[in-house]
Amino acid sequence: MFGAIIGDIVGSCYENINCKSTDFEFLDRRSRFTDDSTLTIATADAILNGLSFADAYWEWGNRYPYAGYGGRFFEWLHSTEKKPYFSFGNGSAMRVSPVGWAFETLEETIEAACRSASVTHDHPHGIEGAESAAAAIWMARNGKTKEEIGEFIENHFFYDLSRSLDEIRPDYEFDVTCMGTMPVAFRAFLESEDYVSAVRLAVSVGGDSDTIACITGGIADAFYREIPKEVHSFMRAKLPQEMLEIIDQFEEKYVMRKLT
Repeated sequence: MFGAIIGDIVGSCYENINCKSTDFEFLDRRSRFTDDSTLTIATADAILNGLSFADAYWEWGNRYPYAGYGGRFFEWLHSTEKKPYFSFGNGSAMRVSPVGWAFETLEETIEAACRSASVTHDHPHGIEGAESAAAAIWMARNGKTKEEIGEFIENHFFYDLSRSLDEIRPDYEFDVTCMGTMPVAFRAFLESEDYVSAVRLAVSVGGDSDTIACITGGIADAFYREIPKEVHSFMRAKLPQEMLEIIDQFEEKYVMRKLT
């Protein structure tokens, strides 16, 4: 989940700017955590402490009410019923990375991703976004190749991963749907050489850069298992202590990490 949160923080100051290059300031002082990080922490908290995903999202969302939530999710945070609202937005995928680390089998991972999405994003496309991101993380951390991951995603979730980022980038615009986000996030991972290049590629497409980089970063982290120490330190300096405590507990229980 380090990788997802770093992606969110790095991409945060480029959201809506439509950065179309990989040549940008990676550790920008303007960067901040957004709703992507907040709800990723909530997912980890739910898994660690046996909370329902709905309760964890509601609690953390209201704890950080100005993190930048979408309009419908913001309304959900102010509802006492916590009912799903048939969303196919990319919010289901940006918060799911802990699921990809916490379960033994791919089947368990996909089932848990479905549960995490369904409390808000119960549209089939919203569920598929979470399932595909978690599945890619599970496969990456279990030693599958990029070719195997890409083939599985295309065959099981029917995302078209044939277009390169160079083909996508010129006309790509802000898109918060899973259908518009997931192929781009997967392509950024597939074309990357290491963790940092994956996040750079994700941001370079433009649009909803923090969320694309969050999803890509989560997969790349599981695949490469190496994050530069200065990047890791930069992330920690941006987060409040209560978030770091959840991250550290989750990492200790589920993740073995190498910092370069």
